[in-house]
Amino acid sequence: MTVTRTARLTGAALCAALALVIVVWLLSDLAAFRSPADLLWYWAGDRDFLLRRRAATSLVDPLLLLAYAATALAALRSSLAGPALAATGLTTLALRLPGLWASGVDALVTTLLTLALGAGLVVTAAAGRRDTYEPGRPGEPGGPARPRRGPAVAAGALCGSAALVWTAWEVHWATALPVEFTVDRFTGGRSLLLPVLAVPPGWLAVVLILLLSAAAFSALARARHARPVGLLAGLLLAGWGTGGVATALNAGWFAAFARLEGDARLSLATSVFGVFAGAAVLVLLARPGEPRPAPYRPVAALPPAPPARRPPGW
Repeated sequence: MTVTRTARLTGAALCAALALVIVVWLLSDLAAFRSPADLLWYWAGDRDFLLRRRAATSLVDPLLLLAYAATALAALRSSLAGPALAATGLTTLALRLPGLWASGVDALVTTLLTLALGAGLVVTAAAGRRDTYEPGRPGEPGGPARPRRGPAVAAGALCGSAALVWTAWEVHWATALPVEFTVDRFTGGRSLLLPVLAVPPGWLAVVLILLLSAAAFSALARARHARPVGLLAGLLLAGWGTGGVATALNAGWFAAFARLEGDARLSLATSVFGVFAGAAVLVLLARPGEPRPAPYRPVAALPPAPPARRPPGW
């Protein structure tokens, strides 16, 4: 199944609106920090910036901005428009849901608007479906193709491994931290210094685990929606890992790796793994899928066969 031209245009417009909401907040944060580098360090989790000032956005916001841009492009030009719109819409709903109990009127209004736009993406992908081989307008691509076997299996293995690693970390934090801190990691309580629009770390981890698991199963099954789901999971995985590596570089953890405690070493190794695994998934699934078979044409639509005895001049 693919989507109609009207659904493509609607999905691209919704992605543009979602991106515009993030851009407005990013411009506000840039005006407050006065330096893009300072804002980048804030997103990476630099403790000095976290204690001195507080931004509205987090590392999730520029990653979602990239996702919205890629989804809008896919909606207009790719046969993966339907799965891409659905995956991006569902991920938006999952990540922005904790904003409903965030403090501040601006944050609440932004959350409600974002949830409405994200739901619009899902509805557009579902309501705009049409048969894959239904004749469309000129220039419309056909239905989505399955990913190639080798890249799909490799990407599925990486996504599944990452899901297991992040699940192990969540189990570790749930057993190592007091109950109130564990609850705050999922609800964004006052014990955490989080940006206004930030997703609580525990909630973000669960969303990423579910997305990675869905990407792993769909890639191993070579489902037609495996590529957009996997690309979105790879983007978030690589972004999360990049933030951890940047924090480690700023703190000098690589130079003092031998003197680090066990949890710090594992955290650093996990961040490095996230960068390389996410980048590998993006490279593997960015390749075009298998060629689609030629659409079936009924006999009545075929040109008439030539006569057994061709007349002169045939």
